[in-house]
Amino acid sequence: MPASERIPSRSVSPHELLARGELTVRGRVREASNAVLYCTVEYEGVSAACVYKPVAGERPLWDFPDGTLAQREVAAYELSEAMGWGLIPPTVLRDGPYGEGMCQLWIEPPAEDAAQERLLALVDGREPGPGWKAVGFAEVDDDRTALLVHADDERLRRLAVLDAVINNGDRKGGHLLPAPDGRLYAIDHGVTFNSDDKLRTLLWGWAGEPLTEEAMEALRRLSADLAEGRPLADRLAELITADEIEALRGRVAGLLRTGRHREPSGQWPAIPWPPV
Repeated sequence: MPASERIPSRSVSPHELLARGELTVRGRVREASNAVLYCTVEYEGVSAACVYKPVAGERPLWDFPDGTLAQREVAAYELSEAMGWGLIPPTVLRDGPYGEGMCQLWIEPPAEDAAQERLLALVDGREPGPGWKAVGFAEVDDDRTALLVHADDERLRRLAVLDAVINNGDRKGGHLLPAPDGRLYAIDHGVTFNSDDKLRTLLWGWAGEPLTEEAMEALRRLSADLAEGRPLADRLAELITADEIEALRGRVAGLLRTGRHREPSGQWPAIPWPPV
């Protein structure tokens, strides 16, 4: 059961719990490239599991300023909420046992990747089957090439739009967490909001296709919310640079202008590696 389902609907909100609760480190997610700590957080008798990523545990990247990944994760959450899709678990920036870092509600991964298998697959042949969208071909061994596909799923389609907005440089399969209640959550948004085009994703199945009216309406709302002096713009100014905010506005305007899903630029690897 996702941790969010264990939070009572009374006075303490997930955001308040994460921001004000006592954070206790219980373990480490060792397969992560940066320090990712599994924790519990407790506030006024309410508790939940969460992930804490201290800034001090971030590895330097050549194309992102040092010590900024936690802020970018929070900025991605703010954009997800502004678009009304709730695709990213509640996320805050706070102090913790190892200094300032990102704290995010823990979402239980799918059991044995069963749910993820319904979202992504490698198939034989040159065309996706019904209910699937093609991403591209992948070499799976020395003498076999398979077609990488993802589900033709409205939740993934919303996420493809969000990723284009935040300029996500690392949308992998392992970042998709379907919940038992039918919701889809996305995690790991540290390499986002770069001023340069960095979009790398497995969700290219709708590339060049018209955006849904739902997406266009969300983008119109977001465009208004990003105007100078609006609360969202002021909040983002605390998390990313002025140039990155201006580039964000440009990406939203570009999507509204074309009315279509992003296509690969050809100037940056379009698919992350490894894809999972």
